[in-house]
Order: sequence, then structure tokens, then C-alpha cells
Amino acid sequence: MKVHNKVLVVTGGGSGMGRELVLHLLSKGAKVIAIDINEKALQEMVVKAMDAKSPLCTFVVDITNKAAVEKLLHDALACFGYLDGIINNAGIIQPFVKVADLGYETIERVMNVNFYGTVYMVKTFLPHLLTRPEAHIVNISSMGGFLPVPGQTIYGASKAAVKLFTEGLHSELANTNVKVTVVFPGAINTNITKNSGLDTPRQASAENGSVKILSPVKAAQKIIEGIENNLYRVLVGNDAKMMDIFYRFNPGSAAKMIAGKMKGLLSN
Repeated sequence: MKVHNKVLVVTGGGSGMGRELVLHLLSKGAKVIAIDINEKALQEMVVKAMDAKSPLCTFVVDITNKAAVEKLLHDALACFGYLDGIINNAGIIQPFVKVADLGYETIERVMNVNFYGTVYMVKTFLPHLLTRPEAHIVNISSMGGFLPVPGQTIYGASKAAVKLFTEGLHSELANTNVKVTVVFPGAINTNITKNSGLDTPRQASAENGSVKILSPVKAAQKIIEGIENNLYRVLVGNDAKMMDIFYRFNPGSAAKMIAGKMKGLLSN
């Protein structure tokens, strides 16, 4: 689906990769509805989008709240009258600790934002998308959604759930006008650690390795290219591409390698 003149909703659109998705869509002539739980981030994004010729609407929404997501559908339709796609980008990580040291409140928060928030958006918006001549759903999983990362086990489980949820949707909607894409970003230079309520030194430690960190601008471009080419899956970053091949070829060795790299981030 070409995004020019289409209306797309982007969750987590106030900062990081979400903000760049919004800005890139606007630059390509799409109409965008950006949502975020952080009102300040949305306001800052609006300032960056001031020169865009395409229209932009913003809403402060907690995607873990079903009623708020259902209200969002009505508010979004009030902006432009119709919708052509959603990009479920909003997500958080967990503290870099083992499952044994992770509280249930944190576990539930990660699952609620990453998985249930995505489910609520799809369930709410899909009936309308099915009425459009063409439409697209993009769900952002993660390299951690197909490869185990110690210290991010619950995050990985949430993103693995997004992966299979999206692939199932793709099969269910194969004979409809709604295309579906699952995205697996590798290491992207975003502020997800801060947005997850975690301390930044651990993020810095994670990023001091040998892996080249991809800019959110380039990540957004690759994701939108995936939409415009109706791709089944999009691997964002050379690390994601490499580990996708490695894990499929030898999952045990791939998991062992990642465990070795993450060892220094875990407290014990």
C-alpha cells in the first residue's frame, strides 16, 4: 500500500522510532494520527512536524486501556473521516534482571503494553480497515521476539507473542484488502529505556558493544518501505538480519552467544 494520501495511526508516536515514523509518513504525503501516553513527547513531535505539508492529529492515549482505545477509533475517524492503516509501535522493555528477580507488576506492565496494547488496537481498528479499498497493519516485534535475551526474557516473550499474533493475522486476512507486516528491529538508537522507566546507564552499557546501532530515521524508512511493498516481515538492522539467519541455522549456538554478550548486564 502506497502511503501517499493514506491515513495512518502510529502508536508511541511522540518519540524515538515512532516519532520518525510519523515524520517520514508526513514527508511522503500521508495523513497521520500520532498517539502516545506522553503528552510532552507528542507536543515536541508536533513542533518537529511544523513544516510538514500533510495534516497531523495527536491524541494522548494509554493503549493498555481498552475503553480508551475504543474511544480513540471514534476520535481518529473524526479527524479525517476514514483510516487506512495502523502501526503498532509503542513498547517498553523490562529491567535488566532475571525472571526470578522480576516482580509480577513489572511482568504484567510489559505484557500489557507490548502485547495486549497491540491486540486492543488491532481488534478495535480492524473492522473499519476491512471496509477500506486497501489497508495495512504493522506490528513491531523485536529481534528479542525470535531470539532469547537473558535479562529481557519477559520483554522477549511479549514480542514473541506479537510475532505469532501478527503472523496469524496475516494468514487470516490473506484474502482480504488488509495487508499485514511484522517488524523485527535490532539495536535502534531510541529512548526506550527512559520511556520504560529504567536508568540510562544500563542502556549505555548495552550499546557499547560491537553491534552498530541503527538510527531511528533509517529504521522508520525501512518499515515504511515494507508497508509500500506489502512485505510479510521486515528485519531492521544488520544485527537482526544476521541473528535471524544464525538462530534458524543453529538456535542453541545463537542463544549461547547472546547470553554471553548479556552476562555483564545481569546482576548475578
